[in-house]
Amino acid sequence: MKALVWHGQHDVRYETVADPVLKAPTDMIIRVTSTAICGSDLHLYDDYAPQMEKGDVLGHEFMGEVVEVGQAVTRHRVGDRVVVPFVIACGHCSYCEQKLSSLCMNTNPDGGRQAAVMGHRTAGLYGYTHMLGGYAGGQAEYVRVPHADFGPTRIPEGVPDEKVLFLGDILPTGWMAVKNCSLRPGDTVAIWGCGPVGQMCIQSAWLQGAGRVIAFDRVPERLEMARTLGRAEVFNFMDCDPYEQLQYLTGDAGPDAVIDAVGAEAHGLGSVGAVVDRVKAGIGLATDRPHVAREIIKCVRPGGHVSMPGVYFGYVDKFPLGLVVQKALTIRAGQTHVQKYIDELLDLVIDGEIDPSFVITHRLALSEGPAAYETFRAKNDGCIKVVMRP
Repeated sequence: MKALVWHGQHDVRYETVADPVLKAPTDMIIRVTSTAICGSDLHLYDDYAPQMEKGDVLGHEFMGEVVEVGQAVTRHRVGDRVVVPFVIACGHCSYCEQKLSSLCMNTNPDGGRQAAVMGHRTAGLYGYTHMLGGYAGGQAEYVRVPHADFGPTRIPEGVPDEKVLFLGDILPTGWMAVKNCSLRPGDTVAIWGCGPVGQMCIQSAWLQGAGRVIAFDRVPERLEMARTLGRAEVFNFMDCDPYEQLQYLTGDAGPDAVIDAVGAEAHGLGSVGAVVDRVKAGIGLATDRPHVAREIIKCVRPGGHVSMPGVYFGYVDKFPLGLVVQKALTIRAGQTHVQKYIDELLDLVIDGEIDPSFVITHRLALSEGPAAYETFRAKNDGCIKVVMRP
């Protein structure tokens, strides 16, 4: 089959790889009908995430048609259309039973590598490093789906791929990010980053009762999408200081909740601290660039909530722990428990409460993937979200 394959920094190739096969009776194989490039894929493209290997198949946001099922699979049949969560979870460990699927104890066969750095293992992910299982991803013609009875969700006939594809990642990621804010009706939410996840955070904030949504970015197309389709108050962080702007907008109170939808590779242009972050990360003295994490902690009101769906990989420098303590903040983070939210969100899509397809700006063939990665990374041609079809 054909797939998008990682070969190193800024080196993604469209090439032939082995077809997937069933490895366990709980597996199934799907023929991919739609797949996307996610913002977190750029960490791999930049060779920023540890333990990628040449030949790894990329992609963790995908859906398709079931073409083969293992003998123990009971929930799906050949011919079903399904969306697949990017988190691979067994469904029966203590974490899965608590609906904390991204902490699954049984799906990361390389968990020893992860535990050596982080203390414990968490769930395996599709197409996302050997620290997280080394599973082949979904930017391919076919994918093996382990633990097929737990997670993949059947899509009703008549619902197009584009309306439901993002149930596998960015929509539940934005939804959980807002859930982690413990919003009260009318709360003010400030969001850093208006990429695809940031856009889903904006939509989710309104659906969960926010009274005001404020968003920061520097890309004009993203800001315009957040303003027009997201109905957010938007600001270019190159033209203002987010802290001063938020103090003005909230009468010096600060927002009730803040969301970091940027993550490990924050640019923080114009900030001395951000420059130092880039230098330290570049020479191995730090693993991440936490400019946004520091900024949101400063900006949120005392007693407020800090939500961090943006991907981070390890240790950060000059984390403002004193502010967290003195302001009595609550911080919640984590990979998304997609299986917990996917059915609820599918109902919202079917009922017309949300249509996440609005973020799609580029529709391409899978063979155009290598060029699409660079377009997405450079934010050229107004690119916000790429969807590809094999």
